[in-house]
Amino acid sequence: MRALDWGLVALYLGATMALGLVLARRGAKSLAEFFVGGRAIPWWLAATSMAATTFNVDTPLYVAGVVARRGVAGNWEWWCFAFAHVLLAVVLAKLWRRANVMTDMELTELRYGGRPAAALRATRAFLFAVPLNCISIGYGMLAMRKVVVALGLLDGLPDLPGDPRLWALMPIVLVTLAYTAVSGLWGVVATDFLQYVLALAGAFVVMGYALAELGGLGPLVEGLRATRPATLDLLPTAEDALLPLSTFLGYVFIQWWAFRNSDGGGMFVQRLSSVRDEREARKAAHAFNVLNYVVRTWPWVLVALAALVILPDLEDPEAAYPMLMLRYLPVGVLGLVFASLLAAFMSTVSTQLNWGASYLVHDLYSRFGGERDDARLVPAARWATVGLTALAATLSFFMNDVGEVFRFLILVGNGPGLVLLLRWFWWRVNAWSEIAAMGAGLGLALASYLPALAGLTFGQRLALTAFGSLAVWLPVQFLTGPERPEVLDAFYRRVRPGGAWGPVQARTGLTPLDALAGDLVRWVGGCVLILGATLGIGWVLLR
Repeated sequence: MRALDWGLVALYLGATMALGLVLARRGAKSLAEFFVGGRAIPWWLAATSMAATTFNVDTPLYVAGVVARRGVAGNWEWWCFAFAHVLLAVVLAKLWRRANVMTDMELTELRYGGRPAAALRATRAFLFAVPLNCISIGYGMLAMRKVVVALGLLDGLPDLPGDPRLWALMPIVLVTLAYTAVSGLWGVVATDFLQYVLALAGAFVVMGYALAELGGLGPLVEGLRATRPATLDLLPTAEDALLPLSTFLGYVFIQWWAFRNSDGGGMFVQRLSSVRDEREARKAAHAFNVLNYVVRTWPWVLVALAALVILPDLEDPEAAYPMLMLRYLPVGVLGLVFASLLAAFMSTVSTQLNWGASYLVHDLYSRFGGERDDARLVPAARWATVGLTALAATLSFFMNDVGEVFRFLILVGNGPGLVLLLRWFWWRVNAWSEIAAMGAGLGLALASYLPALAGLTFGQRLALTAFGSLAVWLPVQFLTGPERPEVLDAFYRRVRPGGAWGPVQARTGLTPLDALAGDLVRWVGGCVLILGATLGIGWVLLR
């Protein structure tokens, strides 16, 4: 990194901070402005923000590690979520927007009633905002540390107390914290747009330089086909497949519907709630699927494949991406691509901080503390953002492997996903169903790390948590009573989903606004389109 590189990085950080400060006045108006942008964010900005959120600086490092260890087919670990995300676009986005909630946790007390619903909302809000969210932010910081070390940015630093990697990350984290805490969601989504474009451009630049050294795509594919053919498989069908078949089946047939965000809950709900109406919400979700799967996949996969030839047998294959940056990029270009990694890091962290703070303030402080005054809630949201940042930074220094932390978060979130889907379409699901599913899934996930179960593949662990949870929550549901009629009727009047709502429809006299059967047909078509395009591009590139 030379003076020109650092100048470009400083320019990027300054522009990001300036944009956040410009939007600061808007974010300070109310809690709705701070967390859902006053429900006035355009669909294309919401879609780009969703896409920017799903990839962090850890993504190119994670993909490099996945491809090195399990080949291209290893990417089914995240490709499988396309089934859930297309379902979100076709079926669930309009339901979330009709619900008109600020957070997905707010839906808990719309769909369920009484003390169980209140306890469930409080417990989930804390778990998702603090431990799980901070671990997720922390492994992004871990990836940023790996980039800093690989680029030699710690060389020449003066002796400072504590871990020098912390000092190297501090300016980046402080800028991210500043514009997130000051401007709220408008600042997050506006900077996300800039950051998505810059991060994707950086991936294409590194890909171009790596392929140029190898003589183009053809020699890369031919060389790998001669030496490591299983690496190029899109599906683990061969006998020498690097991805265990049981794990692949777990991804495709279990993970996407059993995961805690199977119905689009979490950060995506915040984006869908920020647009004007349900039509805008559907458009945002559809555009996100194209950006997330079709557009962003292959630059990083090709860089990961090139690293197998150029930098074989790396002790830490996740470091391949920044090492290729250092190997190829000239002065100025290196600064721009490093800024692109900062962009990926900052877009995800800013979203997670704002989202986590929404749970702490809206679902805990306001709901259970009784505070309703925006003049107090907005400062509380800013302080919550500061606290989450400090905790995440601390946790990041106890992590070593990006992919391992990612899989841990998937596993501990596995189990309640089916309940979260069914609560929209089946009147009989109650709060105890969700409580049982969440508790059983978490307990089984942690138990799967015990020495007695250490030999299980990841796919077998997914099956254990998903079906073990099902075996607990389904009996619990029928051993406990349904929700009160007035709770179910109020929810149905607001959302009017399709599905099994017979008794509620009879009481309210209202018919569903959607034909669920037709939506499911469109879901199948959407999955074929998105995954077909993603795999089709790969088939052309790698055949």
